[in-house]
Amino acid sequence: MGHLSACATITVRRMEPRDVPDVAAIERVAFVSGWPATAFERELQENKIARYVVLERTLCDSAPAIVAFGGLWLQLDEAHVVTVAVRREHRRVGYGLVVVRALLDLARAEGMQVATLEVRLSNEAARRLYRRCGFHEVGERKRYYADNGEDAIIMTTEEFDSPGFQRHYSRLDEAIAARFASLRSTVV
Repeated sequence: MGHLSACATITVRRMEPRDVPDVAAIERVAFVSGWPATAFERELQENKIARYVVLERTLCDSAPAIVAFGGLWLQLDEAHVVTVAVRREHRRVGYGLVVVRALLDLARAEGMQVATLEVRLSNEAARRLYRRCGFHEVGERKRYYADNGEDAIIMTTEEFDSPGFQRHYSRLDEAIAARFASLRSTVV
């Protein structure tokens, strides 16, 4: 279900208010304590530091369907990734890579120097995804998640203009280009 046929495309673009019902549906399945639709509406309309993207998959003659999304907050010179989610049936295809790369593109375009995030200690799949995108583990927040008291791992990138990040980003870009020849991005 996750692979693209010859006439299929994927598009990454900024989230719009019309996307909130689809994004909220993905959120409810992806996270135990997910945000309600009203939280995403507030993020888009009222939170001046918030930026969100969606990934749409279009199969041949069908209408586009949102299969992933992500968001970040711009805080001084740091982009803080607040969420990334992919529909369960479309995981492990590379859509998470595309979304995180789009968030990094946004952060860089907005003049941020680094990106940070928290991820559940038990979420090894997400931790692998973030490491592949240039994040590394720098700390832990004990009992961070209110739903079960699980610890969070703090992850950050190197500074965006550092040679290490540039190498990592180039490899990420090449991997995405090789996997998704039909990718279109209107994020920046």
